[in-house]
Amino acid sequence: MTGQARVLEDQSGLSRADRLLFRLEAALNLTGGVAIFLLVGLATANVLGRWLFDLPVTGYVDWVEQAMAFIALLGIAYTQRLGGHIRMDIVVGRLRGRLLWLAELVSVVLMLLVTLVLIYGSYRHFWRAYDIGDSSLDINLPTWPAKLVVPFALTVLALRLVLQLWGYARALRRNDPAPVAVPLVETAAEAAALEARAVLGDTLRSQGDTDTRP
Repeated sequence: MTGQARVLEDQSGLSRADRLLFRLEAALNLTGGVAIFLLVGLATANVLGRWLFDLPVTGYVDWVEQAMAFIALLGIAYTQRLGGHIRMDIVVGRLRGRLLWLAELVSVVLMLLVTLVLIYGSYRHFWRAYDIGDSSLDINLPTWPAKLVVPFALTVLALRLVLQLWGYARALRRNDPAPVAVPLVETAAEAAALEARAVLGDTLRSQGDTDTRP
């Protein structure tokens, strides 16, 4: 399941590194959003051009294929930082204290190992495409820029996982109930309570604005 998560901060070196990396992750996530916006514009131009002028966008499929890597992967580390990836926490959600941090630590280690393997394979795939001058079928777009996005985005994810390893290991050692730089997933009850407080706060503010009007 996906859950609401919060990431605590303090003045430690771990938290400073977390905030610094989060700036890069947020910028990459924004870039992925821009790619989606541009792709929507391209799709609109393709449909309208075909309908009104019988003139579709040349190489539309090629552009869409190249954009997929940007859309799918540039936000992957950002989502990991916020704890937004889908996960099964039927068991983990019942754990507390050091046992919880140990389970999270093991899961992050496994994710990091898989990510490192994917970085190696995707980089070799990129280099092969760059070396042979691989291009798309329709308008001969070079494919290596999109293929380079894959190991780059996964490398940023690997950095995020290393920071989370640091955070969970420190929490395990200290038995910290609220560690920094790791997503603290809220239960359904906690998320509902926060949403209720937010709605109640907005209602009170709107009532206050109404009362102060002349």
